[in-house]
Amino acid sequence: MSTPKMSKLKTFIRSAALAVVAATVSIQSYAEDLGIVRLATTTSTYNSGLLDYLLPEFEKKNGATIQVIAVGTGKALRMGRDGDVDLVMTHAPKAEAKFVDEGHGVQPRGIMYNDFVLVGPKNDPAGVKSTGSIEDALAKIAKNQSLFISRGDDSGTHKKELGLWKEAGTSLPFEGYREVGQGMGKVLQISSELQAYTLTDRGTWLAYKSKVDLAIASEGDKRLFNPYQVILVNPAKYDGLNTKGAQALSDWLISDETQKRINDFRLHGERLFIANAK
Repeated sequence: MSTPKMSKLKTFIRSAALAVVAATVSIQSYAEDLGIVRLATTTSTYNSGLLDYLLPEFEKKNGATIQVIAVGTGKALRMGRDGDVDLVMTHAPKAEAKFVDEGHGVQPRGIMYNDFVLVGPKNDPAGVKSTGSIEDALAKIAKNQSLFISRGDDSGTHKKELGLWKEAGTSLPFEGYREVGQGMGKVLQISSELQAYTLTDRGTWLAYKSKVDLAIASEGDKRLFNPYQVILVNPAKYDGLNTKGAQALSDWLISDETQKRINDFRLHGERLFIANAK
């Protein structure tokens, strides 16, 4: 026989259970609203560890899953042009401007920057460290026919490298020039094994410098500036895009909270990226 106390207890348990179910449904609905967000980005943001540091916080707060496709900038933009991703995060300003001008991308936003550095054997066989500019450094490598490993993958780093060789007045390929078609981390490992020079973004260099037998040969030239942008793939051009999730991620990346986290991200006590959304 049920007593008044037992009835009240049952009513309380039933109400509590209904509240839990309602909260769960609410969370699931929100998660389903954002769903999977497909982000094509450069290997530098992945190899540096920045995305592993940033994105779990967004996923946790927003009930979303970020599917990261880490490729070279050229391939990331091609995926955007084909409507295969929802947004891109890249670092090749001219290619990005073309992507937007042709109507493939909308709402380009600067997020952060760092710089490129030329690294090579610690004994510096080409005598690069005595030069005063990146053009002089590359010209000396070519003149000495020193081994240089290029990504050769149409990435933002590869695009920058080709532009710098052109400014240096060097015709490619020269005898020591090798294209390997690999991401930045692998190129640093190959360069270390072969004791060759290569151009790398500073973020990946800081993530790998303790794992390779290389040293910085040239840095600080203003031409080595390396800005990153996030761009939404144009929802008017492609069906099936998760524009809601992409917009939420873009907004979060330029928020004060995330910009501070980007500035706080360090390896070996050094900052990898400088936030510049504001």
